[in-house]
Amino acid sequence: MKKLLTLLICLPLFTLAQQTINGSITHDGLQRDYIIHIPSSYNTNTSIPLVFCFHGYGSNASTIMSYANFNYVSDTAGFIVVYPQGTLLQGTTHWNVGGWTTGSTTDDVGFTTSLLDFISTAYNIDATRVYSTGMSNGGYMSFLLACQLSDKIAAIASVTGSMTPQTYNACNPQHPTPILQIHGTNDQTVPYLGDPTWTKSIDDALQYWVAYNNCNISATITAIPDINIFDGSTAEHIVYDGGDNYVTTEHFKIYGGDHDWPGVWGNMDIHASAEVWKFFSKYDINGLISTSTSIDEIIKEKRIVKITNILGRAATLKNNTLLFYIYNDGAVEKRIVIE
Repeated sequence: MKKLLTLLICLPLFTLAQQTINGSITHDGLQRDYIIHIPSSYNTNTSIPLVFCFHGYGSNASTIMSYANFNYVSDTAGFIVVYPQGTLLQGTTHWNVGGWTTGSTTDDVGFTTSLLDFISTAYNIDATRVYSTGMSNGGYMSFLLACQLSDKIAAIASVTGSMTPQTYNACNPQHPTPILQIHGTNDQTVPYLGDPTWTKSIDDALQYWVAYNNCNISATITAIPDINIFDGSTAEHIVYDGGDNYVTTEHFKIYGGDHDWPGVWGNMDIHASAEVWKFFSKYDINGLISTSTSIDEIIKEKRIVKITNILGRAATLKNNTLLFYIYNDGAVEKRIVIE
């Protein structure tokens, strides 16, 4: 009954401009709260991406909404962002990811599934473009979803989180999954080098996804300009590319960075929220969203992965020869043969 009432409350808001709404659903007999932000560009006739943003251990949905500022990014880029609220574990808000939360009985993967299904009844969500991010415990939660809810999650980004041994050992993704990790080398809360009793090292987490995604094992490393020399840190962007479906496994490594949300506090050379959306926007659940450069990469590497998903193109395979057509306003502009 409570779920029906929440739905009735949300329905009249379809036609309003940008809005931030407090809502709740019932899952496993518990009232589960969330905050959702709808951009002013939302149109009921057009499907729109959805980003989950999970708060850290001991924090809450309102706090991460205030500092991550995904509402602004949502308004400018045109996606819905939802901030779920964790339940209490010994009096502290948390997401049940294993590690230090092994005493929890909360089914947060099930809650996320129910919340996604509920929001999808109220808004026109692009089911191929659902993403997850979060800070610390929220980053762990995003990795858990990549492992256990990958049929619904297109890509994830962890800020100061990692994978617990429980998540790592039981990970069962269903598709190549773009992964972005943002982490400081001096993090005193979630140690960069890990702790075998409760958290994997950042390199362990990255290498799991490099292997699963079949990325190149050699990374491209780009130094980020040190635009703020007073923040006590520098950054580099590490990219393992060439994965199946053209996904990447990426890392912003913050040298000297602590348990921070870059761009808000700590490192000021990047803004984590902007980088997270920039990363998400390249992918849907099938991999790289079409770009003009991807055609050249396919031709060069003679790969046909994802080729039928490139908009405005068509491909057929006959007698081991790939016939690749590029269309322009309905007319064949170019015919490419790859043997």
